[in-house]
Amino acid sequence: MQNLINKKDSFFIAGHNGMVGKAIIRTLKKSGYCNETIGGKLIVANRNEVDLTSYEKVMSWFKINKPNIVIIAAAKVGGIYANQKSPYNFISENIKIAHNLIEASWINGVRRLLFLGSSCIYPKNSNLPIVEEELLTSSLEETNEAYAIAKISGIKLCEAIRKQYNFDAISLMPTNLYGPGDNYSNEGSHVMASLIKKFILAKRNKLTKVVCWGSGNPLREFLHVEDLGFACVKVLEKWNPDYKNSPKDKNGKKLYYLNVGSNEEITIKELALKIATLTNYHGDIIWDQSKPDGTFRKIIDSSRIKTFGWTPKIPLTLGIKKVIYEIENSLDDEFDKGQSIKNFFD
Repeated sequence: MQNLINKKDSFFIAGHNGMVGKAIIRTLKKSGYCNETIGGKLIVANRNEVDLTSYEKVMSWFKINKPNIVIIAAAKVGGIYANQKSPYNFISENIKIAHNLIEASWINGVRRLLFLGSSCIYPKNSNLPIVEEELLTSSLEETNEAYAIAKISGIKLCEAIRKQYNFDAISLMPTNLYGPGDNYSNEGSHVMASLIKKFILAKRNKLTKVVCWGSGNPLREFLHVEDLGFACVKVLEKWNPDYKNSPKDKNGKKLYYLNVGSNEEITIKELALKIATLTNYHGDIIWDQSKPDGTFRKIIDSSRIKTFGWTPKIPLTLGIKKVIYEIENSLDDEFDKGQSIKNFFD
């Protein structure tokens, strides 16, 4: 099958400074794209160059830069605490970002667009493992409802603009991500980053206990961000929902979004113990059950994306070990420079 993107394309990665954006750029370059010596190009824009929540500024930027391929990895993200504290910000900013980038891409002649959603789009009580058809079948998990609604809007914008105007927009729904460049702030971090931060600081500060949110009983699926990067490149190269051999739903209709997961589950309690072991922390782990657990279980079915030859390569233990090693080395560097370890995470 001929590739749907080529080495002379110009790629705009919205959200290039984030964990996902950086991983996608690394993968594109490893795969031979964005190489200016053969005519390729990587286009990025910092917040001071273009405000993605401003329609006028995004349109102006696209008219000047004219990318061929757009990948939307930009989003306002955060864990349960941040979603509960700022629901309006999560739904408003993320809908604006998705709408502005999708419409500007279409109007300005972008050839292919990939929108990245999240597995939190699926209902709280979905059948497991979650297939793509579960979308909008019942109510969402309340603790991240605002973010999920914004991501669903992005998916549906891509689907609608493809149907109405034949604009080549596709979407991926990754499971919980982790890896280098994650967000470790107190309000913005997800469970993996939050636990890694807690145990590294507890070890370094010789704390006798670590307090974790919830019961520790919910199950979660995690995917290393490098595996997502390769999934993005693979679908950009091979997936056109209009092709006859592309994945279809259970009724034989076209699918415009696909799941991306590891098919590897672990309880939050087991995850905490694994991270404690890998950080060599030997204190007590206390579970604060006054804090919410979120959805009890939400493993996704990623069988359809695997038909394109993609499979996850990085096992969970190895992936966490690599992240901890990278953080520890960075912390040592900061300490040598006289910087605060707390400042590194915040």
